[in-house]
Amino acid sequence: MTSLRPVEMSWFSALCDDDYEFLGVPDPELLSTWEHCRNIVLTADRYGFDNVLLPSGYQLGIDNTAFAAGMAPLTNNIRLLLAVRMGELVVPQVARQMATIDQMLQGRLTINIISSDLPGETLDSEPRYRRSTETMYVLRELLDGRAVDYRGDHLSVKVDPPRISTVSGRSPLFYFGGLSPAARECAAAAADVFLMWPNTTDKVLEVKADMDARAAAKGRSLRYGWRSHVIVRESEDQARAAARRLLSRLDAETGEAIRKKSLDSGSAGVAAQTQLRDGADDEGYADRHLWTGVGRARSGAGAAIVGDPDQVLAKINELTEAGIDAFILSGYPHAAECDLFARYVLPHINHARLEFEPSSINVS
Repeated sequence: MTSLRPVEMSWFSALCDDDYEFLGVPDPELLSTWEHCRNIVLTADRYGFDNVLLPSGYQLGIDNTAFAAGMAPLTNNIRLLLAVRMGELVVPQVARQMATIDQMLQGRLTINIISSDLPGETLDSEPRYRRSTETMYVLRELLDGRAVDYRGDHLSVKVDPPRISTVSGRSPLFYFGGLSPAARECAAAAADVFLMWPNTTDKVLEVKADMDARAAAKGRSLRYGWRSHVIVRESEDQARAAARRLLSRLDAETGEAIRKKSLDSGSAGVAAQTQLRDGADDEGYADRHLWTGVGRARSGAGAAIVGDPDQVLAKINELTEAGIDAFILSGYPHAAECDLFARYVLPHINHARLEFEPSSINVS
């Protein structure tokens, strides 16, 4: 069995203290350090993954922008999908940072937009996402080499683009996720790739249809991504056993404490993951190969594709047919599962970097 049309296949580097052998049991060897996270990225690069997500958490882990700069001369082919927290930084400075890192990467930078609060601030969803839309617009204009004279609800900017530019002279692609009405409007207006956390395929199609309509109403179009975990073994029984082992030392109180650490723990996306988990069977399966156990000890993407190589590939094909263009996968421990997926599944996937001309941002 082989995959369908080309999709982007990406891995995940656990910069936010999110690597375990047993969920909820900290391991000093798996904490987010330069060496540990570097090794995950180099493993993904060596195996030929197209991209790797570098997450950002204010309270957890290590700084991802500094990490990306350090990784640039060490990687050969893989792109870096750098999470950038909107609202926390001065936009012209972000533009200069992104252009610099893209040059260091020889054009291999992509950006994961995070609609975050400022540290110590809590802004309601609608104004927070409006601020993100304005920030994305100004950032895109500057990275495309255009001067900006913009007066919005949250930003007031009049500035020339930085002298330094990206390798292409254009902005990197913006990846973005969020399920609240305000998040969907932000994505429809300004994102290039709309990321979904795992759910049943009918829900994926439902969200995609809604986002297609919202983007079209703004004269834009979107590509779609899927962010989940994966557990692949030679047989389905072995994969399910690995899933059970991953949760074997977790207690409910520890899992709840881990989930609450994340700044997105109250988001609509997290609520959807909780709903998926609540509707699963006694072993945590929302469908035969979609296991929600990861969400018992993790905020955010809370499910994994579980099965033998053919079953995992079939699930990826199912999602590809549903319109997914990019996959961002991870597993526990991240380097070990990267190795397994790369040996069992990746050679059978028709994959390549996601390349397309993005629509203009509609900030109106």
